[in-house]
Amino acid sequence: MSNPSESIFRRLQFYTTASYPCSYLPGRMARSEVAAPTHLVDEAAYARLIEQGFRRSGLFTYRPACELCQACIPIRIDVGRFRRDRTQGKLWRRLQPVLKARLAPLHWDARHFDLYLRYQKRRHPGAGMDQDDQAQYTQFLLTSRVHSEMAEFRDDGGALRMVAIMDRVDHGLSAVYTFYDPDWRASLGTYGILWQLDYAARLGLPWLYLGYWIGESRKMAYKSRFRPHQILRGGVWTEPPPDGD
Repeated sequence: MSNPSESIFRRLQFYTTASYPCSYLPGRMARSEVAAPTHLVDEAAYARLIEQGFRRSGLFTYRPACELCQACIPIRIDVGRFRRDRTQGKLWRRLQPVLKARLAPLHWDARHFDLYLRYQKRRHPGAGMDQDDQAQYTQFLLTSRVHSEMAEFRDDGGALRMVAIMDRVDHGLSAVYTFYDPDWRASLGTYGILWQLDYAARLGLPWLYLGYWIGESRKMAYKSRFRPHQILRGGVWTEPPPDGD
């Protein structure tokens, strides 16, 4: 992908990180392109960067820049045209009356952190994030210079079950990160996306950005089940044919 060239980026620079172990494809190394300096990535610049396949992690806005691998493909869901399939519809009807969502600004909560560590230990063992301390967690999820918010989900007994971190831009929502109770019910991750699609629709936003779809990664392949969606290839967003991801 070419470097951003719009006037809004003329003060930004883009550098490529050193190689590091890929989080999604075992045995591979990854690199990222990062927008800098971070304090110049305001909401307007961030909105344009998302359109070009960038993501946010704390104060860092990045996209994959691997020399020999193009497996990470940006994906976004068409909010207005999205229709739940049979399985998604059953899940929505089952959990929507049970899980109550509360929106809030990004903030520290020890119960969120405990849930995050439990999620990491069960869902992503060995990745190192289950060893994060409060400072690392705060830097990763609670530090932002753009319009970010969190949705906290509790069951009908008041127990915390899921937390979703989102960024709002003028053309959509970006699903930054979601973590949930790994011991409660299955498909909470899918429900979190369904809820964010519903939230984006209520806000009148056209797109839900889900980060990267990686067909070779079981952890990421589920994203293509939300249709219709578009993928970014060669700097152009296009809708793939059915089963053509």
